[in-house]
Amino acid sequence: MNTPDHVLKYQVALTLVPKVGSILAKNLISYCGSVEEVFKRKKHQLEKIPGIGSERAEAILSRQHFERAEKEVQFIRKHNIKTFFYLDKDYPGRLKNCDDAPVLLYYKGTCDLNKQRMIAIVGTRNATEYGKQITEKFVEDFSHYDAVIVSGLAYGIDLCAHKAALKNHLPTIGVIAHGLDRIYPSVHKPVAEKMINHGGLLTEFPSMTTPDRENFPSRNRVVAGMTDATIVIESATKGGALITADIANSYNRDVFAVPGKVGEEYSAGCHELIRLNRAMLVESAAQVAEILNWNDDAKSAKENKQLKFFHDLKTEEKVLVDLLRQNGKLDIDNITIQSNMTMSKVSSTLLNLEFAGVLRALPGKMFELV
Repeated sequence: MNTPDHVLKYQVALTLVPKVGSILAKNLISYCGSVEEVFKRKKHQLEKIPGIGSERAEAILSRQHFERAEKEVQFIRKHNIKTFFYLDKDYPGRLKNCDDAPVLLYYKGTCDLNKQRMIAIVGTRNATEYGKQITEKFVEDFSHYDAVIVSGLAYGIDLCAHKAALKNHLPTIGVIAHGLDRIYPSVHKPVAEKMINHGGLLTEFPSMTTPDRENFPSRNRVVAGMTDATIVIESATKGGALITADIANSYNRDVFAVPGKVGEEYSAGCHELIRLNRAMLVESAAQVAEILNWNDDAKSAKENKQLKFFHDLKTEEKVLVDLLRQNGKLDIDNITIQSNMTMSKVSSTLLNLEFAGVLRALPGKMFELV
């Protein structure tokens, strides 16, 4: 969505007002009717809005936010950055359902943020060889489901997940805790640049925002909120991966944890999540897909595809497909008898249907629908 510059300026300015977080900002817009109207109200009108008061009202009406916002709009246009305001149609739908979701997102990439299947893979920065192997195997197997891999572009499991996604031609999105004018850590810049063309980089922070410690929990809520589920692969009993898992639980999203060896420092966090019923134990991507009903989705898509084939079929092809639907498997002699068609016509029609992927030939001149 191409937001006009003057509207975008207001959107950015609202996120720059101190002590006005995502929830309060949305409340302001709700009371005032639009983001522009927030800045056009009188101080005494703003003060009456729950949670605002005199100090915040003064901060909202301060013009210094607009100077900074104008520079940010220039940066956005210069670097072809996409923005998503929480009321926009293309704002990430999963994230929009979270009360504390960011008011504004900055994005540089090619991947649709509302793809059908999106999974977060997180874990320790001190990944072991076991953790890396598990991550690579999970991502490789997720390629069968055309899933988008989301993580935080940090050392360890995060980077491993992004690299594995690129290797397996899966889109991967890195949610970062700073502006899009830098990459942190800087050694991950080559991977990040590849991700822009095969996924993207997403943040709620404007340019010139440094990767301060307090930004990372905010980053984690975006990772948890924009995905169907979160998988923790290796974690100590404290760390960012567990924060992401807790946030995902608070959003009523599925959380999975991969077990490791008893006594291993970077398996202890996963074991604790499982023991406290804050995560389901999984050992493969297939188990995750089963719990998320991705296999049923694939079956439904297959049935829809078959239905489309059916509507595109010629009259004699529909007759044979109907027979196989009613009887399951049939041999060519029975098909010929029940269809009242010649053997040569049945043979050529069956061959056409096989080429179209509608049915398959079995031993003994038997046939069944795919």
